[in-house]
Amino acid sequence: MNSFSRLPLYWRVCLINGMVFVVGTAALAISPATVSPRVLVSEAVVLTIGLSVILVLNSLLLRTSLAPLDRLIRLMESVDMRHPGQRLPEAGSGAVSHLVRSFNAMLERLETERGRSNAMALAAKEAERHRIAQELHDEVGQGLTVVLLGLKRAVDRAPDEIAEELRLVQETARSSLDEVRDVARRLRPGVLEDLGLLSALSALATDLSTHSGVHVRRGFAPGLPGLTPETELVIYRVAQEALTNAARHANADTVELSLSKQGDGVALLVADNGRGLGSRPEGAGIRGMRERALLVDGELNVGPRIGGGTEVRLVLPVRAKP
Repeated sequence: MNSFSRLPLYWRVCLINGMVFVVGTAALAISPATVSPRVLVSEAVVLTIGLSVILVLNSLLLRTSLAPLDRLIRLMESVDMRHPGQRLPEAGSGAVSHLVRSFNAMLERLETERGRSNAMALAAKEAERHRIAQELHDEVGQGLTVVLLGLKRAVDRAPDEIAEELRLVQETARSSLDEVRDVARRLRPGVLEDLGLLSALSALATDLSTHSGVHVRRGFAPGLPGLTPETELVIYRVAQEALTNAARHANADTVELSLSKQGDGVALLVADNGRGLGSRPEGAGIRGMRERALLVDGELNVGPRIGGGTEVRLVLPVRAKP
C-alpha cells in the first residue's frame, strides 16, 4: 500500500481503472452473462453497477489525493506574511504530500528571510534616527543657540524702535530651538536609555497630554519582568506610534496606556475613545508596528475597543537580559 501511495496520481488512476476493467472482463469471461442484441434490463443493471463502481473508486481516489492540494490552494490564496506560522498538515506521502511539505518549507524560509530583512531595515532606521537626532542637536541646535546669543546682544544695543522687532525674532528662534530639541528627543529616546522603559512611557504620555490636550490614563503593573533592550525599544516605538495615531487620526480625548504581565510575557495596551478604524485599510504606521512586533516574536492586534474607539494590544514573550 505504501508503494502504491508513493506513485504519481496519474499512474494510480490508471492502475485502479485497469484493475476495474480487468475484474469486469474476467467476470464476463467466466460467467454465463451475455449481452443481447437488444439490451435487457438485467444486463443494463450489471453495466450500470460496473460503471458506478468505476466512478466511485475514481472519486474516492481523487478526493483523497487532491484534498491536500485543495487545502494548499486555499492557504496560498489566504496566506499573510504578517501572521507567521500558517502551515498545512504534512501527513501522508506521494506527490501532493511532497508539494505540501515543500510549500511549508518555503513559508518557513520566507518568514526567516522576512524577519532577518525587517530586523536589518529597522536597525538601519534606528541608526538613521540616531544620526539625524545627533545632527539636529549638534548642528541645528547649536546654530540656533548662537543665533539666540547674537540676538540677545543685538537687543541690548539696539534702539527701542528696533529692539521690539528683534525680541520677536528672538522668540521665534527660541521656539524653533525648542521644536528642534523636541524632534531630536522623539527620534532618539534618550530617556529610555537613561531612565528605563516605564519612565520613557510616562514621558510619552506627558508629551501627548501637553501638546494635544488628550488625557492619558496610565497603568503600569508592579513587578514586571526584566526585558531585553530590543524588546523595550519595540514596546516604546509601538506605544509612541499608537499614541500619535490616537491624537492625530482618532479625534480621541482620552487614551489608556498600560503595561502588565500576561502569562509568561508582558502586554502593552493603548486604547482610545476616538472614532475607531472603520473600514479604512491599515496604514504604514500599523504595518510598522506589526513588523516591529515580529522582530521579538510578539503578537500585535489592532481592533475596535469595547464602547467605541480603537485598541492596540502588543503581547511579547519575556526573554532574559543578556
